[in-house]
Amino acid sequence: MKPPPAITGLAVAPPTAPRWKWLPPIGSWKYHLLLGALGILVLGPLGGVTASYMNFSLGFFVGGQVLAGILGSTVTLGYGPEGKHGANYIQTTAASVAGLSAMSCVIQAMVWMGMKQPPTLVLMLYILCIGMYGAGVGMLYTPILVDRLKLTFPSGLAVANILRALTDPVLLRRSVATLGGGMLTGLTIGIATARIAWLGATSISMSTIGAGMVVGARVGVAGLVGGLAAQAMVPYFISIGWLHRGDPFRKISFLIALGMILGASIIDLALIGWGVMQRARKATVVTDAAPFEPWQKTQISRLIGWVIFWGLGILAVGTLLLGQPAQYIIIALLLVFIFSLVNGIAAGLTDWSPISSSFVVTIVLMASLGLKDAMVGLMAGTALLVAISTGSDMQQDRSTGARLGTNRTVQFRYQVAGIVMGAITAVGFARLFMSAYPVLLQDQTVMSAAQQPTQWTSAMTYKFVGVLRSLTENLPYQRTAIVVGIALGFATEFLRKLISANRRYRSYRSSGRIAHALDFTLFTIILPSPYASSFGGFVNLPTSAWFAAGSILTACIEWTRKRLGPATHDVLPSDMSVTSLVGGGLIAGDALAALGLGIYGLLSVLSSS
Repeated sequence: MKPPPAITGLAVAPPTAPRWKWLPPIGSWKYHLLLGALGILVLGPLGGVTASYMNFSLGFFVGGQVLAGILGSTVTLGYGPEGKHGANYIQTTAASVAGLSAMSCVIQAMVWMGMKQPPTLVLMLYILCIGMYGAGVGMLYTPILVDRLKLTFPSGLAVANILRALTDPVLLRRSVATLGGGMLTGLTIGIATARIAWLGATSISMSTIGAGMVVGARVGVAGLVGGLAAQAMVPYFISIGWLHRGDPFRKISFLIALGMILGASIIDLALIGWGVMQRARKATVVTDAAPFEPWQKTQISRLIGWVIFWGLGILAVGTLLLGQPAQYIIIALLLVFIFSLVNGIAAGLTDWSPISSSFVVTIVLMASLGLKDAMVGLMAGTALLVAISTGSDMQQDRSTGARLGTNRTVQFRYQVAGIVMGAITAVGFARLFMSAYPVLLQDQTVMSAAQQPTQWTSAMTYKFVGVLRSLTENLPYQRTAIVVGIALGFATEFLRKLISANRRYRSYRSSGRIAHALDFTLFTIILPSPYASSFGGFVNLPTSAWFAAGSILTACIEWTRKRLGPATHDVLPSDMSVTSLVGGGLIAGDALAALGLGIYGLLSVLSSS
């Protein structure tokens, strides 16, 4: 499915009078100052605290593009149809801040492993250099992934549709009101959970429920199936020595789950590669015949210089200020070119970017080359992790810009501004949350099942620490667990693809409600997606349960709405559904509650000392 044709012409128009008198003219320095300040100082930190909170509590995060796009549109609405470019600049900046803020899990991994943390300013400088490097590499791939291959990038499409709503004030007001209601609910219950003992004992999490509402039942229920399967395997794991009595199942299941992702990736990446070859053959003639529009042009020579400059900056900070060996940093920087392309293609076709799997593969590769030091692995892996996260985010933003006709060079500058703030918030939010919530300082990889915190599962940190520990601990069964996971993920995904490709089965599953129910049972419970079911292996069972509850709630709401028929007042398009907006609002509201409680806890600690 090809994206809608982009709007031609330059995005930065000559200064024009806005509808609202207080708005500066488009293209003026005050215009860019307003958009930059809103994205960097308001919406960026809002998305950043959301991403950090989700990584600390769950182990994955939802990008801030949609939230920033909707809220930014409330300001640029006064510019009329041309306001979509300003809103796109805002969400580009805010998403960069949010994406880098989620990298705070790297600092938590240092704490769990008892590593001496680098000086704050040096760590910020290191993340800044990596973010700039990743942005440059991502921009180099834009003409290939966005222009030549015309990948869909589902999130980029959703943001573009939201920004197009600038021409429809009714649609905009409806979406903002729906999102705001979810934010208020998430904020209220988030605060109540921390203050009311019996409510906190339920382990309820609005962000977990909200994430489940966004992804839907086929993902949420599959995650619970994975968690239940891991829990059921605990006695067997104890009997073969993979677990000790009292250990949580995720102490070993996270390795199997990681292998499942890698196993499924083998099939999907092979299919993606084949699809790219077919697309490239078809696109060659068309691309050669169609000239680039002015807004599409990029200075490739300048980008190459940009990448070289910031690559040298990473190497200088890593070796001179952090004392790391140069060879592993260089390996990571070279692998960024491979994984940025792989993750960009995956995100463009499936909206899934396997950044954590890329981190693990990098560590395994370095270990085969003689790496033994976990700190060296973490710092080199951080270079790859942050760079490909920024690069994937770059592709999503450029796909939105391509659909709107937004000036690509100006959008790159806004992303760079967001990276500067993101390097600060990545360290700042890590310090804030871990100071206010000491439970985040505890290494969950060595805790028993009874000691595991229910709210702060930190699955991404758990995954990184487990892989890094394998560098120093001779535990052969860990490698066996990964291999088992790879085989399980490969076999499951192969069967899913084989059944889905059968014409008779495709015809049957659309024949009625019973067939639809059987299809749901087969592909969600019996053969769940390894990407979805692996989530249950990374987090505690209550987290999987609330995640599934949110997804089931979405399914119930959608079923009820279909039974009642379409409402005449419902003006939201399919990619701006009520449940996805409410779910996003719950995540943001819960994050705001965590931010407020975190600041309160931090101030209490400072005042008592």
